[in-house]
Amino acid sequence: MKRALLAVAALLLAAVAWILFANDGGDDDGGRADPSTAAAPVSVERGAYLVRVGNCMACHTDRGGAPWAGGRAIDTPFGTVYSTNLTPDADHGLGRWSSDDFWRALHHGRSRDGRLLYPAFPYPNYTEVTRADADAMHAYLRSLPASNRPNRPHALRWPYSTQPALAVWRALFFRPGVYQPQPQQSAQWNRGAYLVRGLGHCSACHTARNALGASSDMMDLSGGLIPMQNWYAPSLASDAEAGVGRWPLEETARLLRSGIAGSATVLGPMAEVVQSSTQHLSQEDALAMAAFLQTLPAAHPAAPPAPAPAPPTARVVERGRGLYGEHCAQCHGARGEGVRGAYPALAGNRAVTLPVTANLVQVVLGGGFPPATQGNPRPFGMPPYVTLLNDADVAAVLTFVRTSWGNQAAPVSELDVARQRGGAGR
Repeated sequence: MKRALLAVAALLLAAVAWILFANDGGDDDGGRADPSTAAAPVSVERGAYLVRVGNCMACHTDRGGAPWAGGRAIDTPFGTVYSTNLTPDADHGLGRWSSDDFWRALHHGRSRDGRLLYPAFPYPNYTEVTRADADAMHAYLRSLPASNRPNRPHALRWPYSTQPALAVWRALFFRPGVYQPQPQQSAQWNRGAYLVRGLGHCSACHTARNALGASSDMMDLSGGLIPMQNWYAPSLASDAEAGVGRWPLEETARLLRSGIAGSATVLGPMAEVVQSSTQHLSQEDALAMAAFLQTLPAAHPAAPPAPAPAPPTARVVERGRGLYGEHCAQCHGARGEGVRGAYPALAGNRAVTLPVTANLVQVVLGGGFPPATQGNPRPFGMPPYVTLLNDADVAAVLTFVRTSWGNQAAPVSELDVARQRGGAGR
């Protein structure tokens, strides 16, 4: 018995030592800032561009609140995280934060006082941001008007609210590391990889997560459900979902900057990303991201074809056909051909035939508009049908669309709709 207790104690001590070691990764490995350039105008201008690319304002501005003053609620499976004040206020914001403190937050996920930060702040991606870019971002944020809005305490359930639990999570799933260019790839590809994997944090949505909210490979971009939003971020590594391996670079860049390209239109959470972030990309950076994304399908071979779905009943198809003619055909065409530049085609549209139907149900229930961008300033949108169509109606019309005009996808059930209805429009 005594030996067993000693063995257990030794294992516990070893586990504690491993957790402490894993969370003490040399917080100064990015070097110190150069004080002669940290506040130069070029750094502020560059920082303004970088924080837009990183979409920082989207989380750090509450609806109706002062810009950058935080307070926006971010729902997670573990409770609610509230974004922090990033203005240069001395008491509640970044007023007392040095560039070293800011670097440590991005690169190591630690606050100025040493607290471990929650990964709702995507430091598992931001760790790849270079020190020069971090300093430019810090310089820009320090140039903003200060707001004295206090930071709101997080509302996370125990034990997720504790620092020891967060330390265990980090030991299991987080390793700091600045992006290292791959010499066998072009400068354009490396720039795109840096933006997609790091500052753009695309994997925060486009990667499946485990029960603890982590991924074994934060960069696989193979698609996943967005927690608490009832939307599916399709795989960027599959031509059957949202991969762009066969697209011209210019079309992918256009989609990132305008929200519309060819037959593709962004809606839902991605529309917000384009609105707040990627529409501000330079053409060079948009093409660089496209060049990187174009290589993903080759790195992720297509899965074997799935068995043919069971056909829907004739009654469901006829009901869906009638609803489509009444509510959809005027914009999307009698044969799902759409109107180029206005209403997307539904025939041959891979967003229609995704195996996960959450997005289709969300759009029918909550409506959807592409973002208003310089390249598409007056987008056409779709009204919500949440009060007009019941679950059986939505299931029928979507089943009709998914099985017509050459589309071959599984029917949508009333249960699929009912599961989404409570979160429509989120």
